[in-house]
Order: sequence, then C-alpha cells, then structure tokens
Amino acid sequence: MYAFESRVRYSETDENGRLSVTGIMNYLQDCSTFQSEDIGLGISYLKEQHRAWWLSSWQIVIDRYPALGEEIVISTWPYDFKGFYGYRNFTICDKQGNYLVRANSVWFFFDTEKGRPVKIKPEDIRGYGATQQPLNMEYASRKIAIPEEYEEAEPIIIGKHHIDTNHHVNNAQYVEIAREVLPDGIKVGEIRVEYKKAAVLADVVYPRISRTEEGYTVSLCDREGAVHAVIWLCEITERK
Repeated sequence: MYAFESRVRYSETDENGRLSVTGIMNYLQDCSTFQSEDIGLGISYLKEQHRAWWLSSWQIVIDRYPALGEEIVISTWPYDFKGFYGYRNFTICDKQGNYLVRANSVWFFFDTEKGRPVKIKPEDIRGYGATQQPLNMEYASRKIAIPEEYEEAEPIIIGKHHIDTNHHVNNAQYVEIAREVLPDGIKVGEIRVEYKKAAVLADVVYPRISRTEEGYTVSLCDREGAVHAVIWLCEITERK
C-alpha cells in the first residue's frame, strides 16, 4: 500500500467548506501518480517508453466529505493485472482510520507510438510489489447503461484548463463538466465514470442529461453523438 498525508486546503473546498468532488478525484489520481514517480515508473519514464496508463473507469463512494483544515490520509494499491488492464483501489481516511472515500478504478496500458493497448509485462509493474486484496466494497460494473431519453445542455468547448500531460481532458474534468450541467444543490454520494474516447483541446462536447431513480446519468458526446465519457452520479445524503 502506498499512502501520503495531507490537510484539506481552502482552495480545495466547495461552497460548504468541504473538500469538493474535484478535490477528491485530484487526491486519488495524485496518490497513484506519486507512487509511480517514487518507484521510477512515472510520467517521464512512461514517455520515454512510449507508454501510458489511461483510465477506463471510476467508482467512487463518498462516505463523508472532509472539512476545511481536516487532516486526511490518502492510500492506494493495485489488486490485479490482467492482459493490458490494471485494477487499483483507493481510500481517503481521517486520522482515526475511518473511511471518508472508497474507490475502485480500472486502467489500461497504452502504446502511445502505435496508438493501441498493449499487454502488461513484469517490468512495467516492477516496484509496485505484490498485488493486495481488493477493498471490501460493493463493486459496480465498469459499463454504464445510457438511458434512451435525455435532455441536451449547451455545448462546451474544451479549454486549456481541461487538459493534462497526456494532452487529453483530465479524468476529473469530465466529472466537473457533468456536474456543471446538473441542477444546483445535488449531494453526490457515489460517482461512476466510463471513459470511451478522449476529448482534446478545442473539441466541442455536447452533454446529454438523463434523470434516473438514483440521480443522473450524463453522456458527454461529440457532434455526431459518439460518447467521450459517461458519468453516473448518485444522490445520497452524506453519511455521518
């Protein structure tokens, strides 16, 4: 297991003084990035090898939003590698070890030179150590059903602030885009994301919003209707 400690900063909080959804997602991806950097398999190494780890799906369960100034511990560990897929859990805990956030993620190993997924070799995961047991949580499918009925929101032009080192829209930014087109005041208790086709700078994204029994499904599409990402947000009252 890899972990680092932090304290919730004002710049990471929402209008309620709690760590924002984007802040939560940034902490999770930072944790796995720190681990890769610390074992010598980080961004520079992958770039030299013409390789990248790209995210296929998220499942994030928010048990409690940490408050401004609260000390937190962010942890991650891989629990399986199969073919070109890697499976990784994350947690955010308070100082007493109570879960604040639990997450599952599926990644795929990508050959950036040939433009296709590539099988994971032992040298690609050296340093991560033996895979650990998966986190005890209720796992959802990485595939998200898209409702037939939807409402369209105003299209969004992808700007520089959406882009990361892969020159694609960062995974957390898709969720932020989806949240921007939803009604105000929604308390998000669980997020699932299925990433399908990377959006890049100056692309135009067309949000399609569907109301479900639990919350909302937002499909972010291109002009022809092909899906960049599907975001499912469940409304749950914050657990105490």
